[in-house]
Amino acid sequence: MDLTTSYLGMTLKNPLVPSASPLSRSVEISKQLEDAGASALIMYSLFEEAIRAESESMDRFMINQNTGFAEADDGFMPDWHEFSTGLDQYLENLRKLKEALDIPVIASLNGVTPGGWIEHAKQLEQAGADALELNVYYIAADITQSSQQVEDRYIELLKQLKGQIQIPVNMKLSSSFSSVGHMVKRLADAGANGVALFNRFYQPDINIDSLRLQASLHPSTSAEALLAMRWVAILHGRLENLSIGATGGIHTTEDAIKLLLAGADVVHLCSVLLKKGAGELQTLLKGLEDWMEERGFESVADMRGRMSALAIPNPAEFERANYVNILDSYSFSPGVLV
Repeated sequence: MDLTTSYLGMTLKNPLVPSASPLSRSVEISKQLEDAGASALIMYSLFEEAIRAESESMDRFMINQNTGFAEADDGFMPDWHEFSTGLDQYLENLRKLKEALDIPVIASLNGVTPGGWIEHAKQLEQAGADALELNVYYIAADITQSSQQVEDRYIELLKQLKGQIQIPVNMKLSSSFSSVGHMVKRLADAGANGVALFNRFYQPDINIDSLRLQASLHPSTSAEALLAMRWVAILHGRLENLSIGATGGIHTTEDAIKLLLAGADVVHLCSVLLKKGAGELQTLLKGLEDWMEERGFESVADMRGRMSALAIPNPAEFERANYVNILDSYSFSPGVLV
């Protein structure tokens, strides 16, 4: 049975790709993921804010050490560039992963401005990254900023990156665009090699006892994958040479099959691997193979897109057409209505 798929111009042995998570910080665990069936690996994200904060902190430390010591010349203090930084560690981890793994390794940058990303992206390419995932984690909290300005931020960042590196670039997007399809088309026209649908924005919570904001982290659920499934199905077959990855909420073989039938080239896995470990990949792959054999599919290419908007008799079902039917079909719990 042929499970191969094409993603970002690379031929992968199957469509299951572990997404950015702490698992890729360990070469040993990354090797376990590969042995269990991972076809590629997306590294944990390198955060713009962390690099900037680290640089500013080191600058303050070096400058303040000279305060009050006129005799301290330029050679008195060490050059802070001699210290290992978060970027240095990320590049070293990337090199180690490339040495240890036979599958493609995709680096991940998380930021909102061009800034130093251009230089960082070039360094990641030089360190051996097979592709780059750009995770633009941006909350449009400025009420004077238009949707056009928000979109332009993404397009400009992509264009600058594509002008400096040769490896494929994948854009990881949120669903918070007024026209998701048009935004994806703009990215494809600007040179994106792929998109990942959808990024999960972690929401702050309020502690009602301390009256302070607190961090809130909730693992995804299978129900969340339906949002990506809808848009993957709508976009499949409409944009040439653009890979589509589905991310968020893929926990079971059934989840993965649905996304592939909708038209995804790969499905990204995170929460399920953090919860159950690398071995869960074998379970998902076995389930996919068994399902394909049952229904006579000889390859992933045969099943991909079978349930896309271009393939089904009534594509409006992916839009608003059956909204009223769903509401009408709801059954109240006994005793709610008297």
